[in-house]
Amino acid sequence: MTASRRNRPVALLSLGHACVDVYQGAVAALVPYFVAERAYSYAAASGVVLAASLLSSLVQPLFGVLTDRWAMPWLLPLSALTAGAGVALSGVTGSYTSTLAVVAVSGVGVAAYHPEAARVARAVARGRHSAMGWFSFGGNAGFALAPLLVFAVVATGGLRASPLLAVPAVAGAALCAAAVRAAASGAAGAGASVAVGRDDWVSFLRLSGAVVCRSVVFVGLSAFVSLYVRERTGGGEAAGTAALFVLYAGGAVGTLAGGRLAERHGRLAVVRRSYALTVLAVAGLVLVPGPPVYLFVALTSAGLYVPFSLHITLGQDCLPRQVGTASGVTLGLTVSVGGLAAPLLGALADATSLRTALLPLIGLPAVGRLLLCRLREPGPPGPAVAERADPRDPAAR
Repeated sequence: MTASRRNRPVALLSLGHACVDVYQGAVAALVPYFVAERAYSYAAASGVVLAASLLSSLVQPLFGVLTDRWAMPWLLPLSALTAGAGVALSGVTGSYTSTLAVVAVSGVGVAAYHPEAARVARAVARGRHSAMGWFSFGGNAGFALAPLLVFAVVATGGLRASPLLAVPAVAGAALCAAAVRAAASGAAGAGASVAVGRDDWVSFLRLSGAVVCRSVVFVGLSAFVSLYVRERTGGGEAAGTAALFVLYAGGAVGTLAGGRLAERHGRLAVVRRSYALTVLAVAGLVLVPGPPVYLFVALTSAGLYVPFSLHITLGQDCLPRQVGTASGVTLGLTVSVGGLAAPLLGALADATSLRTALLPLIGLPAVGRLLLCRLREPGPPGPAVAERADPRDPAAR
């Protein structure tokens, strides 16, 4: 098999992942426009982020359990369209309640996508950290592009132009369908993985606790860093959009670096050092005044994103017999649960100041680092993980 043929499914999955995760980043990018056009309070605006995260966080592990039992490649294009539809409608809804409802639908689409996509990516990656890094890179690139896309559409046409945000969903659905065909047509193996090894739930729960800490920091900054930087620098919409773009774009680079660094230094060493870096970077972001805030946003992005794809593979290797469940938790419950904290941060900001509300985010990466202290490297996936099966055959599961 040629390298290009082997890598084609990974490339298509990465591009499709980018189109889907645009909609995770778009919800946070829309917050300043909801505040400006609809006069939402910080708490109300963060409630929109919660709506996108809460239902997603609850149902994504369920989709993980389902994909452990049955191959569902058809779910990838369908979930891309669902994620896009909710965000596209969010700017033209007539009430706060209906806005919450449509962004919740978008969250369900995102939730449905990730466990099956991560399972397929693991199969085609064949144990290569760099390949999983590229898959994760696609999602983080989508995050990075979301503020620019929202700015281009909404800053010029207002919230009423939000239906134009559906375009990436259509492209993502086509790319996901092509990825599934490419993986199933030949030797890549989009079918079920053969379970090897024993499930280590204690280590998995420690890892999940650390990722929860990371999630609260990431979602909190996603919701408020744009408004905070505008406040700290005296800049306008462009200044806030630039900060959010740096937060997401640095993550796209950091994800690729994480895969490379893990192959050289080991996953756990890289993850632990990243959490330590995040403590210092968030402190600088919150406490250092003026334009240097952009440097600390970039360092925070690196600390948050370098371990991103490593969380996925560590979780899958902790639960080798329940890869879909592991993916659903690490990509879903532990990632989206940060949205639960967003309204609390918003309420604190309304009662005090935005800076005061962001102060608790400094300590959370330190808590995550402590949880990782006793974690041990799980056994790597064996050769059987890459065995193929027809993705349309439930018996193969």
